[in-house]
Amino acid sequence: MRLRRQRPGRERGVAVITALLLTTLAISIVASLFWQQQVQVRSMENQRLHLQTKWILRGALDWATLVLFQDGVDHRQYTSLDQVWATPLADTRLDQYVERERVEGETFDASLSGSITDACSRYNLRNLGLGKGQLSDSQIDIFERLLRNLQLDTGLARRIATFVAAGLPVTAGEDNDDPAKQVQATPVIGAPVKILEVEDLLTVKGVTLAVVERLRPFVTVLPETTPVNVNTAPAEVLAALVPNMSVSEANTLIVRRKQAAWRETTYFASQVNSESRPLTEGSYAVKSDWFLVDTRIRLDRAALDAQALIHRSPALVAGGGPKVVWIRQY
Repeated sequence: MRLRRQRPGRERGVAVITALLLTTLAISIVASLFWQQQVQVRSMENQRLHLQTKWILRGALDWATLVLFQDGVDHRQYTSLDQVWATPLADTRLDQYVERERVEGETFDASLSGSITDACSRYNLRNLGLGKGQLSDSQIDIFERLLRNLQLDTGLARRIATFVAAGLPVTAGEDNDDPAKQVQATPVIGAPVKILEVEDLLTVKGVTLAVVERLRPFVTVLPETTPVNVNTAPAEVLAALVPNMSVSEANTLIVRRKQAAWRETTYFASQVNSESRPLTEGSYAVKSDWFLVDTRIRLDRAALDAQALIHRSPALVAGGGPKVVWIRQY
C-alpha cells in the first residue's frame, strides 16, 4: 500500500523535470536561432562595409590619377617635390559623403587619408638585370654604393642582381646555350622566379627581414627599367648615383634642390662635377613616370589599407591619362 501511495508523487516529480528540460531545450533552440540570425545580419553589414571601402578606394585612385594627369600637363619637363601631387591628404571625414542607413545610437565614422610617392625616387631593382642570366655591372656598382650608404653588406648586391636576372625573360637575340652568358651560381632557393616586390628578396641567401625593412624606403620593383629622379630621391639614393659622393654631400644637394629643382639633367651633372665623377648614362633623370599611391580608409568597423602603382608616361598623358597598374591591399 505504501508503494502505491508514493508512485503518484514520483510521477509528478518526473513530469516536472521533463517539463523543465523541454522548456530549457526550447529556449536554447530559440536562442540559437536568434544568434544565427544576428550573425548573418552582422556578416551582411560587414560585407556591405567592405564593399563601400572598395568604392571609396576606387574614388581615391580616380582622384590621384586626375592629380597626376593635371601635374603632367602643367610640368612636362620635370617632376619635383614642390608640386601638387606631393601634398599628402590629411585624415578627412567622409560621413556626409557616404550614403548608409544609420542605426539609432550608432557611432558612424568614415575617414580617408593618403599620399602619393614618386616610385622613381627609389632605386629600381629591375635595373640590375639586362635579361635572363645577364647582369648590369654599372647598375650593380650603383646598388653596392646604396648598400654601403645604408650600412649593409655590399656583397648582397651581386647576389640580388643574380636573383633579379634569373627571373627575367630571355632578351631578343640572346643565346641560351652560350655558357658565357649564363650565371654560374644562382644563390636562390628553388626555381628562379620573377621579382614582383621587395619582400621577394627574402629568397636570396643572406637577405633577412631586417635587411628588407632597411631597404624598403629606398628601393622598389617596377615593371621596366627606370632612372632615378634626382629631384625626388633621398640622400642615400642620390649619393649612390655619384661615385665617391658621401651622404652628407648629397644632403647639401638636397638643400639646393629645395630652392630650385633641376629642370634638366645637365644642371644636376654640372653641380656634382660629373667630369671628375662620371655618372652612369641613363641612371638618372629629372622626370618621373611611376607613382605609388598609399590609401588608408576607415569606415565604422571596416578598415582598408592599400597601395597602388600608377603609370604616367608622356604618351599616356597625351592620350588618356595615367593608368593603375596594380593594387595591393593590406
